[in-house]
Amino acid sequence: MERAIAPTVPSAKSYSFRQLDAVALRASGAPETHGKSHADAPASANPEQRFDAVVIGAGQAGLSIGYHLARKGLRFVILDSNERVGDSWRHRWDSLRLFSPARFDGLAGMRFPAPPRYFPTKDEMADFLEAYVASFELPVRSGAKVDEVTRVDGHYVVVAGNTRYVAAHVVVAAASYQKPKIPDFAAELDPSIRQIHASRYRRPSQLNPGGLLVVGAGNSGAEIASELARTHQVWLAGRHPGHLPFKHGSALAYFIVLPNLFRVVFHRLLSVDTPIGRKARPDFITHGTPLIRLRPKDLDQAGVRRVSRVAGVERGQPVLEDGRRLDVSTIVWCTGFQAGLDWIKLPVFDASGRLDQHRGVVAGEPGLYVAGLAFQYSASSGMIHGVARDAERVADRIAARLRAPALRH
Repeated sequence: MERAIAPTVPSAKSYSFRQLDAVALRASGAPETHGKSHADAPASANPEQRFDAVVIGAGQAGLSIGYHLARKGLRFVILDSNERVGDSWRHRWDSLRLFSPARFDGLAGMRFPAPPRYFPTKDEMADFLEAYVASFELPVRSGAKVDEVTRVDGHYVVVAGNTRYVAAHVVVAAASYQKPKIPDFAAELDPSIRQIHASRYRRPSQLNPGGLLVVGAGNSGAEIASELARTHQVWLAGRHPGHLPFKHGSALAYFIVLPNLFRVVFHRLLSVDTPIGRKARPDFITHGTPLIRLRPKDLDQAGVRRVSRVAGVERGQPVLEDGRRLDVSTIVWCTGFQAGLDWIKLPVFDASGRLDQHRGVVAGEPGLYVAGLAFQYSASSGMIHGVARDAERVADRIAARLRAPALRH
C-alpha cells in the first residue's frame, strides 16, 4: 500500500511563463531537461490500492479538489486518462485563447502568471495546470483511463487498467463533454464532404478547399467560423445564443462588466438557490453561455454567413430549416458532447442521462461526488474562476464523512 500523500500547501504564488516548466521539474526532483512533472510517474505495481478518496480527472476541477483534500491531510489519488497534465487544453484548436483574462484564471492557492488583462492561450493554461500539480505535489496518475466505477461492500471500486482503487469516496471531475455529439443524419452526407468535430479541429489546413459549414453557433462555433472565414467561404448554422453587450477586452469590460458578470451574476445571482438561476439553468446546460468574445456584427464583418439550423440531408448535401441546400466540401460539427460517463456502473443518472446531483453530492450514493459540471451549483461552476467554491464544498463533505465513526479507519 502506498504511503499517505498529504502535501504541504504553500501560500498563493505567481510565476512567469518561463518559470512554469522549471518549477514543475524542481518540485519533482527531475533534471530540468525533462518536460513532465513528478505526477507522471507510473502507478505502483500493487493491483489494489486503498485511499480516502479517488478523484477522476486532472483538469481544473479535479486539481482544485486535490488542493483542498491535500490541505486536509487526506490520502487520495487523482486519475487522468491523458498522458500529461493539461493535455485536455493542449488538444484544442491552435488559436484558442481563454475567454476570461488572467485575473480570473488562477486556481485556489495560485494566481495565473500573466498580466491581469492578458488572455492566455490554451497551451499556457495547460502549462499552468502542470505547474500547479508540481507546486502542490498533487498525486496525479497520468495515462490512467478509468474503465468502471462500482460499489462493493460499502466502498467504491475504481478500475483503471490492471489496477483497482478502493475508497470510501469518489469525485468524478472528468468533464461532462467526453464523447463528441454528431447528428445521425451526418451518415447520409456525401462521402466527399470532409466531416470533423470541433474536438478534432486544430487549424484551417486540415480542411478541404471550397465552401465550409460550421454547425453550432455557440462560442466554439463562432470562434472557429471566424477563423476559417479567412481561408474559406463559411456558413454558420444554428440558433444564436445571445451575446454580451460590450466589446470584449475593453477597459469597460475589464474593470466594470467582467467583475460583476463573473463574481456577481454568474457566481451568485444565477444559482440553484435563486428563482432566476433555476429558470436559467436548463438553457445554460443545453446551449451554454452567450457569445463572449464575438458579437453578430463581428461575424458579419469577418464574412461569415449566419444561417438557420441544419434540418437534414438532401442529395448528399446539408439542408437548412428554411429549405436551402448548401453545396459545401467540409462540415465542422460544433454540436457539443455527450457526457460519456457510462463507465459509472451505478444508478445515478436522471431521466435526461445526466448525473443526479445537488451541489456536487450525487443522490442515493453516499460518498460519490462530482465537480466541474456545467451549472453544478451556479453558472460559474463549469468556469475556471468558479470551480474553487464547489471543490472546497465537496472536500469539506468528504472530510466530514471521514470524521464520522462508521467511516474511521
